Amino acid sequence: MRWAIATLAVVACAALLAAAPASAEFGIKDPQVTFEGPQATEAGAHPFSVTTSFEVNTKTVSGGKVVPDGEFKDLVVDLPPGFVGSATPVPYCASADFFFSAASDEPGAQSKCPDSSAIGVAEVTVDRNPKDPGSEEFLSEAESAPVFLLEPPPGAAAKFGFTYVGFPVTVVVGVNPEPPYNLQARATNIAQALLFFASRLRIWGVPSDPVHDGERGKCTELFGPSGGSCPTSLAPEAFLTMPRSCTGPLLTKFEARSWQDPGTWVRELAETPPGMDGCSKLASRFGPDISSKPTNQAAESPTGLNFNLEIEDEGLLDKDGKAESDVKKAVVTLPKGVTVNPSQAEGLGVCSEQALARETAFSDFGAGCPAASKIGSVEVETPLLKGEILHGSIFVAEPFTNRFGSLLAIYQVIKSPKLGIVVKLAGKVEPDPKTGQLVTTFDDLPQLPFSDFRLRFREGGRSPLITPPQCGTYETVGVFTPWANPGLPYTTTSTFEITRGVGGGPCPPAGTPPFAPGLEAGTLNNNAGDFSPFHLRLTRRDGDQDLTKFSSALPPGLVAKLAGTTRCPDAAIASIESRTGREELAAPSCPASSEIGNVITGAGVGSQLTYVPGKVYLAGPYNGAPLSVVGVVPAVAGPFDVGVVATRQALAINPRTAEVRVDGSRSDPIPHILAGIPLKVRDIRATVDRPNFTLNPTSCNPFQIGADLWGGGLDQFSILDDAPVSRSTRFQAANCAHLGFKPSLSMKLKGGARRGAHPALRSVYRPRSGDANLQQLVLRLPQSAFLDQGHIRTICTRVQFAADACPRGAIYGRARAFTPLLDDPLEGPVYLRSSDNDLPDLVAHLQGLVDVEAVARIDSIKGGIRATFEGVPDAAISKVVVRMQGGKKGLIVNSRNLCTRKNRAHGRLDAHNGKRHTLRPLVRSTGCKKKKRRK
Repeated sequence: MRWAIATLAVVACAALLAAAPASAEFGIKDPQVTFEGPQATEAGAHPFSVTTSFEVNTKTVSGGKVVPDGEFKDLVVDLPPGFVGSATPVPYCASADFFFSAASDEPGAQSKCPDSSAIGVAEVTVDRNPKDPGSEEFLSEAESAPVFLLEPPPGAAAKFGFTYVGFPVTVVVGVNPEPPYNLQARATNIAQALLFFASRLRIWGVPSDPVHDGERGKCTELFGPSGGSCPTSLAPEAFLTMPRSCTGPLLTKFEARSWQDPGTWVRELAETPPGMDGCSKLASRFGPDISSKPTNQAAESPTGLNFNLEIEDEGLLDKDGKAESDVKKAVVTLPKGVTVNPSQAEGLGVCSEQALARETAFSDFGAGCPAASKIGSVEVETPLLKGEILHGSIFVAEPFTNRFGSLLAIYQVIKSPKLGIVVKLAGKVEPDPKTGQLVTTFDDLPQLPFSDFRLRFREGGRSPLITPPQCGTYETVGVFTPWANPGLPYTTTSTFEITRGVGGGPCPPAGTPPFAPGLEAGTLNNNAGDFSPFHLRLTRRDGDQDLTKFSSALPPGLVAKLAGTTRCPDAAIASIESRTGREELAAPSCPASSEIGNVITGAGVGSQLTYVPGKVYLAGPYNGAPLSVVGVVPAVAGPFDVGVVATRQALAINPRTAEVRVDGSRSDPIPHILAGIPLKVRDIRATVDRPNFTLNPTSCNPFQIGADLWGGGLDQFSILDDAPVSRSTRFQAANCAHLGFKPSLSMKLKGGARRGAHPALRSVYRPRSGDANLQQLVLRLPQSAFLDQGHIRTICTRVQFAADACPRGAIYGRARAFTPLLDDPLEGPVYLRSSDNDLPDLVAHLQGLVDVEAVARIDSIKGGIRATFEGVPDAAISKVVVRMQGGKKGLIVNSRNLCTRKNRAHGRLDAHNGKRHTLRPLVRSTGCKKKKRRK
């Protein structure tokens, strides 16, 4: 910046006249930088003057002549970090006036620069005869020349120079574009007309101080040092300021290359011991003030942030004062409740380290960090620049590959093309993994004084922050460490108010937030008996409790065809959380054959959410449930990849009705926070769209899809205060009358046909494909079949049945059911189970991938046996085979000889679509011998 023209003058001009080496011999010898005055070693003080002196390496040529060993071409001088100067302590000398003396090659030719623009004195020893170097008659003694402050060209912070024997010498001053952002002087393409032997350059700490009247401007040109009086009417103002850090000797670095070897840079260091003292006094006065306010005063809403940091530094320009300490480290902790807004991820870009390196003082916006990665702006003011405001941008750093290796980080790029300044700062953003509270840290900040630092995060629906969920007063804490004493940090605070509720409404009541979630569910095509995608949507309002889990009951008959669908292995699910989101996107953990649908989750606040897609897979038993589904969501939102979220939902099947229920008590909770970012899940949309998977009921009765949705309560990190609310949505299939219903039933008795025999029974039920499903079956056996109560040995109690502990003696047969919905049939024993009726119930306990309980009420009508199956599940079956035991274990006894006449059963079958079908199946007996046909 223009800040340290002084030092640049001191070091750069000296170096201009005595280049650094470009070969083994080319270089500077005995470089010295001296800070003079009674306060020259006090941190933040203003020195009387700064003097740089050195000699050029020489060599002896033919004739014993001594000449400089090489002629320097370019010079870069790095001043000690923290050493700065004011931009305009005196008025500029116009370029035309400065170069006026270049028209004359006589020693002592006067410049037209006003005396008031003088900032020091240069003494140079040169050889003015480059055609015959080393001749004593042309070797001038060191003579003095005034140094003037010149108007800087575009892209430079400052410029100064002096004229010697008609040759102008100028130096451009700026800020090093790389850390530690010290002041840097550059002189390029230095003329070869003069051969420099030595130089001594002195820059004044307060140029307009009357003490310099004797050597100011023309007084040096006309009379030499202290040869006259050239006063100025300017009020004395500090020009140079010493560093505010007491970390050791001050180092000045010279880098130069010669005309003879322009491809080689050489370096030389000038060390000025012992460094600064008095830092403890600066640290005791160190006291920055902060102001931190969101741009939105409504609760739980997207917001930007206005953050100001102010440092009063009256001593920076006061010739008798001392500058305040610079900020070395800043740690800002935002209040609890102010968290990262997931909504900002949509369309957000990031800035890589490589892109950051492309940022220069002159680069166009977007040529370095992408425009899409900008989330805010910065303004910086310093008394040294007097009215100049430095502008900058805040960019989101590329996750994990940034210099901190963290998920969240930001870069600040502050630049001024006019002054040729660019400063790049990196801040680490650490969210609390439990609460999401944000802590931002900037360390090793440049030792450049400023009075005002203003940061503005953008506003709007995709602003980077969220306001707290309740009205009230919130406190931001800033901890600032001074360079003057890093062991003594200073803490300051700022408060702001949240005064409105969500959307500008009234403040939410104290205590547990409200909870009014929404539910939408149904099939895309509701045609009865058809396959159709199924859609479920859960929503939440801003300001409501977070969704933590849910249970849902599907209507009877809404089932899935699991046949041909594999299950995602438990091992694959267990490995998901160790993967990155992009790894999961590239190669899903679960096999494609287990994929049944997709899920998309909307996170954030306000009207603009970030939606993250995932997939739904069928999985095996989970927490005691026979089946489960797992939602696998690669947590890749915009530039952020925080792994993979696998949420597993247990599926319970009602064995009596085959109704499917998502059992929230045995399922994984809905994630609340991820990598320290509260997700603010507002919208969950799950779609089961595997082809020919979800099947509509064959009943057109109106049903409800119900759900219990749990809110997070007052303590989002405890399940103890979670409470559910119930929601439901109407569901009804259509066009049931188009479904036919004409099943068949065959029965056969095996064993004795005589009266009193106990034959075994085999019954086969076969529906037609595409018909409505059976809802009720009333079957009367022929009057030839009685129930032999004497053969009822053991009855399973309902308690035993519920515990799957029926005794073997309660088994009286077996049943097997085939269904197109499953790969394998269901089969199991047929029990007699206790009931509230006169006779025990007949229960087929069918087991397999799922369990089904088929119950028949047994009674006697007109002396015959009647079995009534009520509430048969609305699920497609292709065949049911029931075998009842005979002989000593048989329950059926013949009341007459079965061979004397045909015996028919009577069946009345009702479908779920309301249609009825009556059957009179012939009950065949294997005990009857076929009559021989006559010839």
